[in-house]
Order: sequence, then structure tokens, then C-alpha cells
Amino acid sequence: MQQNRTIRGVLFLCAGVLLFSIQDAIVKGVSGSYALTEVVTIRALVSFPILLRLVMWETDLKALRSKNLAILIVRSFIMLTAYTTYYMAFPALKLADVVALFFTVPLFTLALAAPILGERIGWRRVTAVTIGFVGVLVMLRPGAGLFEPAALLSLFSAATYALSMLMARKLGNDESASVMAFYQNAIYLIGAALMGVFLWLSGIHHAEHPSINFLVRPWVQPALTDFLLIASCGIFAALGLVALTQAYRIAKASVVTSFEYTGLLWAPLWGYLFFGEIPYVTTLYGAILIIAGGMFALASPAAREPDAAVAGETDAAREAS
Repeated sequence: MQQNRTIRGVLFLCAGVLLFSIQDAIVKGVSGSYALTEVVTIRALVSFPILLRLVMWETDLKALRSKNLAILIVRSFIMLTAYTTYYMAFPALKLADVVALFFTVPLFTLALAAPILGERIGWRRVTAVTIGFVGVLVMLRPGAGLFEPAALLSLFSAATYALSMLMARKLGNDESASVMAFYQNAIYLIGAALMGVFLWLSGIHHAEHPSINFLVRPWVQPALTDFLLIASCGIFAALGLVALTQAYRIAKASVVTSFEYTGLLWAPLWGYLFFGEIPYVTTLYGAILIIAGGMFALASPAAREPDAAVAGETDAAREAS
């Protein structure tokens, strides 16, 4: 049972990463013309009915009246912080740089999984994440771009994202992936709209640094093509949120987190197709290391051991029989 949950969790995570990589390329493409709060608000509006329907399909609307409402809201605000800082790095850094820095997530996850979840972090999984991180460095080819202050935004995003996904794992026994994703999207919508109104009322409409300017830029009427692109992010986000949340909900965080690195397989491709960024041969070498690290984590004996969630489900099934 545990092995099946782990495989399903990995598949969900890889699918979610692919969906969000497409969204990343779109957000970077519009980051020079529109405000971040406007982009997130449109995205969240489109996602709202999709996620509502997913809640109805997976459970029912009564599930939204959760006993964990306060924790769901706190987690959603953490996710809003994570993605806001992540998007803010786009105008100042190359797509591959932002994504590579963000994929320090597994390191933060490993550091937090033991105190928060009580998971055993053996040498195999530490080695797997280390191999993957070396792959990040090989692909990134550390240089001047890493010393851009916006790099700190991506790193901060990675830390807060890791915390939110560990919280998803903690909530996994009580909440469905669609309910958690619904609350995330609701806070995105409310938070981005209120932030946009606050910045408009404050009179702050421009900043010298491109990351800050992306945040404070005033809203404008988007062209039809741009509006459709931004709106499509809502579809990618809705499906991606559920996939990522489901991954951390059903499988051990310290195992599936290694597969977050698969996003680095997509970033160079979108960078080349949409922004003329030529991938280096180191991209191939880094990808090989990333995949090897992920496979090493999946082969860990600990990945096949039942965790607390699975054990609880098994005991409940035995009592029912």
C-alpha cells in the first residue's frame, strides 16, 4: 500500500510541476506590462469555479466548513507569500535562474520534515537531495545572476513553499486536496485584490527595481491575447494546486520532494521557446543528476515503510472488518 501511495504521490507531483512550469513562462512573459496583483487576481478568478467543481466532485461543499479552517487559512497565506515572492523574481532574473534557486525547496523540506512531521530522514534521502542540488548548480552554472538581490526572493519563496507543503502533509488525514487548493486560491484572490487596492490608494505606482515595479505597477486593461494568456494560468493553477497538494497529502514529503527538481527539465525548454534563452550542455548533465537523485530517493527502503498516516488507515480498516 505504501509503495503505491509513493508512486501516486510522485506522479501527482511531476504533473503539478509541469503545469506550474507552463504558468511560470506565461507570468514571466507578461511581467513587463502588467501588475503582479492584477495577474494573480485574474488567475484566481478563473481558478475559483474550477476548484469549486473539484471540491464537489471529490467530496461535497460541506467539506469547506472544515474544523481546520484556521490552519487552512494560515497555510494559504503562507502559500500567497511563497508565490508572490517567487513571481517577483521573474522580471529581474532569467527563468532558469529563478526556477533553479526555487528548487532548494527539498533542502528546506528535509530540514523541516523531522521537527514538523516526525519523519525519519535517512542518509539515502539526504544523499538524493544533495545529488539533485548538485544538478541544480550544474544547470545554473553559478555566476553574476545569482548575486542579484531578487535571488533572495526566490530563496525565501522556496522556504515558505516547503513549510506550506509540510502543513499539507500534516492536514492530509482530515482534508482533501481540492479543499486545501480551494482555500489557497481564495486567499490568493482576496490577498492580491486587497494588495492592489492598497498600493493604488498609497500612490505607489513605480519603483526602480524591476521586481518591486512588477508588484506596485498600476492595473491596466489587458489586450485580448494577454488576457487569455493570464486567464489560462487559472486553469493551470487549479489543476496544478490539486496535483501538488495531493502529492504531499498521500506520500512522504521527504521522498516526493526530490521530484520537485523535474521542473528544471521544463524551465530551459520554455526559456528557449518563449524568451530565446539557449540551453547549455550543462542542462543535460544537471538533468541527469536530478533524475538520478529522484530515483535514488524512490528506491530508499524507507519509501516502502508504512508511515503514520498509512498505519492509521490500516488499523481503521482492520477495526471495521
